Amino acid sequence: MTAVELSGKVALITGASRGIGYGVAEALVARGDRVCITGRGEDALKEAVEKLGPDRAVYVAGKAHDEAHQALAVERAMEAFGRVDYLVNNAGTNPVFGPIADLDLNVARKVFETNVISALGFAQKTWHAWQKDNGGAIVNIASVAGLAPSPFIAAYGVSKAALINLTQQLAHEFAPRVRVNAIAPAVVKTKFAQALYEGREAEAAAGYPLGRLGVPSDIGGAAAFLTSDQSDWVTGQTLVVDGGIFLNAGVG
Repeated sequence: MTAVELSGKVALITGASRGIGYGVAEALVARGDRVCITGRGEDALKEAVEKLGPDRAVYVAGKAHDEAHQALAVERAMEAFGRVDYLVNNAGTNPVFGPIADLDLNVARKVFETNVISALGFAQKTWHAWQKDNGGAIVNIASVAGLAPSPFIAAYGVSKAALINLTQQLAHEFAPRVRVNAIAPAVVKTKFAQALYEGREAEAAAGYPLGRLGVPSDIGGAAAFLTSDQSDWVTGQTLVVDGGIFLNAGVG
């Protein structure tokens, strides 16, 4: 990656060793930000930091729902860079596929712990460590599954609907110092979403008016906008990045 002048801004990005989180980290580093990335796999995080640039990125390995990990990640970012201007809550899980009528409630709890409660935990800790006194922005990575019924991944969809509402709650409470917005992607080509398109990508993409599935840089670009001066009058919103798939909602 070509070195660019430092912006002076710092982002903490969860679930960023690969996929959407890494795409966001790449976009922010490309404009001059420094980043602290998190994830469960230390080797994958090390590799991501090498690609992003060891002078621009640090990492903390751990589970997103672990409060000690949340605290350590914020502490690491503050120690390494002295500030945390932006938080991008990308860590998520979707461990089950099937009807919600048969859903194991312990699995539902796990989904909410990771997809909603961890986002709140990171937001609280980033707020108290830096943003409360200095301002900044938070971006929550939600999903189009949180905007409409999502058969067979209902727990995931319900958790993302909760994350969208959490975005609004935080935006109201943290204003005017901190802006809080969400991004709701459709299917993005990542390991996380592989089961939705692997072996049938052309078929999966055929329903999208823009003719393709998403890629991590599509979400990276949206996150870069929502953490920039160009979005200074935007808060509490959910930006749908879906290749136009919702345009088909009323058809048929």
